[in-house]
Amino acid sequence: MKNILVVFTGGTIGSTALAGTIDAADTAPFKLIDLFQQYDKNYQQIRFSTIEPLQLLSENLVPCVWQTLITAIEAQQPEHYDGIIITHGTDTLAYTAAALSFYFNAIKIPLLLVSSDYPLDNPKANGLDNFMCAVEFIRQKIQVGVFVPYRNQQQALQVHKGSRLTCSLQLSGDFFSVQGKSFMHYENRIFSQLNPVIKLISGKDSSFSEGEASKEATTVTENPQLKACFSERILMIKPYPGLNYHHFNLENVDAVLHDLYHSGTACASMQWGKNYSLLEFIKRCGEQKIKVYLAPAIKSADAYQSTRALIEQGAEMIWNMSIEAAYVKLMLAYGNFTDEQQIMAFINEDIAGEHV
Repeated sequence: MKNILVVFTGGTIGSTALAGTIDAADTAPFKLIDLFQQYDKNYQQIRFSTIEPLQLLSENLVPCVWQTLITAIEAQQPEHYDGIIITHGTDTLAYTAAALSFYFNAIKIPLLLVSSDYPLDNPKANGLDNFMCAVEFIRQKIQVGVFVPYRNQQQALQVHKGSRLTCSLQLSGDFFSVQGKSFMHYENRIFSQLNPVIKLISGKDSSFSEGEASKEATTVTENPQLKACFSERILMIKPYPGLNYHHFNLENVDAVLHDLYHSGTACASMQWGKNYSLLEFIKRCGEQKIKVYLAPAIKSADAYQSTRALIEQGAEMIWNMSIEAAYVKLMLAYGNFTDEQQIMAFINEDIAGEHV
């Protein structure tokens, strides 16, 4: 018998469509378990315990929600379960997956986030498939850590490392891991490892002995216990042609995370005036003792001149990490530490297999 804690938070997987409007519903979450018991012939081997600390559509999520979610999970004493499944909306799924990956970086059981691209009543919905995969992941004791099983339309189901999941593509409900490197492929109750990441705690392999995890993997060290404190004083800016930095008010901002184009670049030219140059904005932030971080970018021997200019101006590059993971990690860093060296040490360490 496997004991699984199911944490309902709302989202499309916990919603119904009525009169043209999709919204969270009281009865929808438990429909998921009912469907599972209809389609899984071994459902009697699973004992579900359920809690519902939240009921919201995930686009309405703010950082304090993560604290509520974490507190609710810890109150249930996770060590008493074989695994945890959290239902979640798709809009902010990648951010919550990163938040839980970093906070629960030393968890000794699998924690999986499950979403659906349509309400469960819709025959096109992938929510039940994703949930059944999560249960099987726990049943087979595949790996400890935070993961997201998700089946894109017309594709085989993939299991993503929580710290490497990126937001859904534009005008699409599909999800991918950063660089397209999923952790596992799942089909016919068989998990096939694609891009292994083994979590080593105190020098010991923390994966289950029954799992199929490869020994050729990235080592992740255990991090000191963090507070569930996510700073809301991190400003994230996304680049686009004509971005005017004059519009940004830096009051109540401790740090800026500036997204980059795919080549690891942003406008470093003064040709069109100071207001359009990230160089000038970095200078302005420096005068107000506000650190500017840049992501995402792959660290390599060669870089564009504009990228080098931004770093020389004083920006800190967060290498080899998705923008979602970088943003959440900065929030945790500034929520837990005040010393700049501690902040940078935390950001640079591979806490939850987030580095590619």
